Amino acid sequence: MADPSRTLAVLGPTNTGKTHYAIERMLGYPTGIIGLPLRLLAREVYDKIVAIRGPSVVALVTGEERIVPPRTKYWVCTVEAMPEGMGADFVAIDEIQLCADPERGHVFTDRLLRMRGQRETQFLGAATMRGVIAALVPEVEFIPRTRMSQLVYSGSKKISKLPARTAIVGFSVENVYAIAELLRRQKGGAAVVMGALSPRTRNAQVELYQNGEVDYLVATDAIGMGLNLDINHVAFSALSKFDGRRMRALMPNELAQIAGRAGRGMASGTFGVTGEAPPLADEVAQAVMDHRFTPIAKLEWRNADLSLGSVSALIASLEARPGHELLARARDADDVIALRTLAEVPDVHMRAADGPSVRLLWDVCRIPDFRGISQAEHASLLETIYCDLHETGRIPDDWLARQIRRIDRTDGDIDTLSKRLAYIRTWTYVAQRKGWVEDESHWRAATRAVEDRLSDALHGALTQRFVDRRTSVLLRRLKQKEAIVAEVNDQGEVTVEGEFVGRLDGFRFLADNSATGQEAKTLSQASLQALSPHFHLRADRFYNAPDTEIDFTEQGGLMWGSQAVGKLVKGADPLKPVIKAFVDDEAGADVAQKVERRLQHFIDRKIATLFEPLLALGRDEALTGLARGFGFRMVEALGVIPRGEVADDVKALDQDARGALRKHGIRFGQFTIFMPLLLKPAPTRLRLVLWSLYKDLDDFPEAPPPGLVTVPAGSSPQGYFTMAGYRAAGERAIRIDMLERLADMLRAKDSRAGFEADADMLSITGMTLEQFADLMQGLGYKGVRAEREKVKPVDQAVADAPTQTDVTPSEATPETAADQAAEIVDEGVAPIAVEPTEEAAVPADIPPAAETESLPGDAPADKVAPEIEVYYTFTWAGRARRQGASDGPSRGPSGARGKPQGKGRPNKGKGKGKQRGDNDHGAKSFSAKPVKKDRIDPDNPFAAALMGLRDKT
Repeated sequence: MADPSRTLAVLGPTNTGKTHYAIERMLGYPTGIIGLPLRLLAREVYDKIVAIRGPSVVALVTGEERIVPPRTKYWVCTVEAMPEGMGADFVAIDEIQLCADPERGHVFTDRLLRMRGQRETQFLGAATMRGVIAALVPEVEFIPRTRMSQLVYSGSKKISKLPARTAIVGFSVENVYAIAELLRRQKGGAAVVMGALSPRTRNAQVELYQNGEVDYLVATDAIGMGLNLDINHVAFSALSKFDGRRMRALMPNELAQIAGRAGRGMASGTFGVTGEAPPLADEVAQAVMDHRFTPIAKLEWRNADLSLGSVSALIASLEARPGHELLARARDADDVIALRTLAEVPDVHMRAADGPSVRLLWDVCRIPDFRGISQAEHASLLETIYCDLHETGRIPDDWLARQIRRIDRTDGDIDTLSKRLAYIRTWTYVAQRKGWVEDESHWRAATRAVEDRLSDALHGALTQRFVDRRTSVLLRRLKQKEAIVAEVNDQGEVTVEGEFVGRLDGFRFLADNSATGQEAKTLSQASLQALSPHFHLRADRFYNAPDTEIDFTEQGGLMWGSQAVGKLVKGADPLKPVIKAFVDDEAGADVAQKVERRLQHFIDRKIATLFEPLLALGRDEALTGLARGFGFRMVEALGVIPRGEVADDVKALDQDARGALRKHGIRFGQFTIFMPLLLKPAPTRLRLVLWSLYKDLDDFPEAPPPGLVTVPAGSSPQGYFTMAGYRAAGERAIRIDMLERLADMLRAKDSRAGFEADADMLSITGMTLEQFADLMQGLGYKGVRAEREKVKPVDQAVADAPTQTDVTPSEATPETAADQAAEIVDEGVAPIAVEPTEEAAVPADIPPAAETESLPGDAPADKVAPEIEVYYTFTWAGRARRQGASDGPSRGPSGARGKPQGKGRPNKGKGKGKQRGDNDHGAKSFSAKPVKKDRIDPDNPFAAALMGLRDKT
């Protein structure tokens, strides 16, 4: 006699081993069926049973997946896909408390009331179902299960403070993504698990978490349905959710179902809130910890005894009300809504005229709305499928191929890939329906392949967006206190465990700038730890590097090749700057000291080389008295002093003192006292850096480009042009050595009577006449602008001479031409045009004037407009204040304030005829001695012609 069938209700909180107990019991029978709430959980259980019994006897049936071997003994299914009438020895329904779920509850209730195993039936779920199960299933036996570990409420924590192995629960896709993005920046990343993911994507994401690649999991409430993960803490980011119709607060039993995922086996777990979720009320938290919840009073129910004679009869049977007080009619689900919509379509209504057609229509309406676009669009798709099935018995291959081909793309972002996965799930479901397609195995494989490709692409996109492998690896190594090995390539790029983490710039580690916040701190901490040996090796190489590999910048930086290794810092003396090395603290004191010593050696040698004349001047013990004091002034001024600032000191120096100073290369110029060797580009560049450093300037001005005689005299710090080797005058500044050459030329001019600029003056300054006039005004001269008729060159004047006199060509001789030129020069006036004779003026081949045509307004042919030129006459401005001298007060040419030396008169009886403020050449400064009247001006073209004629005679 066969044993009687047993019906068991295995009830208790999470982590009580209920599902594991059911699997063991099922495998003890020859055949069995287990129904699970999620296809993700169904896949997990399927993999476990296959590992025990092999794939040849285990089937997996869900809405979108069907693996049924020929010798199937054990069926693992979603509750909706459980086959009926199999007569299996064992039947189990997991998460039976979902009988109260507003959307899917009627399916679980139907299995509770009608699904039985031949020898054993088990209902697995929460203890809140005890009362209704006892009332609806009189023969049931209750097997209570107690939690194997404690569950403790730990309050509220910031996401950044959550411990490792935490699952953060969100109730919308946007919320899940936002939390995962935050965890990527702060903790290295998170795995993402949602019910809408395909099993393949979900498993790949869970593997990231399970193998420790990430320490955090962000999920929807899908994890509450039996997914077994190594979770120590569950944090709720919200305490309410949208249930399909409205936002509502989570019930304590729902919180417990999710929180119970924390702590597996004998390990205790904790739960709490994070983000914007408020703390749990004390009574709610205590209820979750004690597993005390309000019993479920009513179950969702929908009539399973359907009338399929007509569409109206089917709808009426679906609207039937239950006959038990513990059952409540379920609200219309998507399939009923689709049926009502299609029933109003004339073509569908006409086709659904008999029982088989109505059954087919109901099967089509039960295709889930995976896409979730709109009820109208979903109904339109179902209409197309139904009409094809009703008309031909199959869905056309070409039409189905087009639908699948449109989806078979792996480009796009997470949202795009998620939508394509939702779309392919529709065709995967269709391909699983027996008899709906021509070649079932082909289309099942085709849709599965597309889903797998999209699943892999989605997993990759989720990982790329929400997992920073670099940070997660470093965090794990730091936590486990493992040795971290860094590699540095020739470009200074640093990699740790194959991941780029930043670069070495000299002796500083610059973390990857894409990292921020906690991620940047982790990168820096781990990378510096791994770089310690590299710092020492690099310091040794730097210490032995030649000076040619090191340089200073015009902002005081110190470079080793292209890498910044330090900067100059102001010292007690302009010529003795100190060093600040750029070395990370983690490199150690030894490395820092070695770098500082090498840089100090470099800059000391650089100063000693470029300023050797100046340093020799400071060390010369032979200098005494005023000469020694003046030498110190030169050293303090870095070898360049405007003469006006030391006019009294220069005046006090006797010739012996000046001679001793000149031996060191000092030049006593009219405007500047300087050392010409220090005006070269290299010393000038270093002098500006040292001067800027000592003046505490924020921005160091750069040296003018080498080779320029003048530069624009724009705004600049006081003293800049002197240090650069220039003197500002007007709108431009002139190099001081060229200014002294100009001064030599000016001394030969009559600055009282006035003089014009000659070609040599313009040549050495490289200026136009207008620019030169502005420069002269800046130097203290007054320039008067005037215009005059331009004098022709000598050769053209001689050629035109016959037409300018009363002498005919046959009568002209060199003597008469020279006499005329000399006469013109002696008189000091321009040549006078003389009317030519008719014979001389008009060649024979030119027609008479009367016969030539003339236009109105034409000038007479014999009168050509003279060419006008601009010229300036310069005179010493005396006490007039000059403009443009930015480096000091306005002074006269010899250095005295406001007036020229000697007041325009020769100095009588003093210094053997020398002027005060003499220059290196001993020439008088700006002598106003008038030019002799009989002196021939070499710049006058007619005088030059006259001199040439005299030489011939």
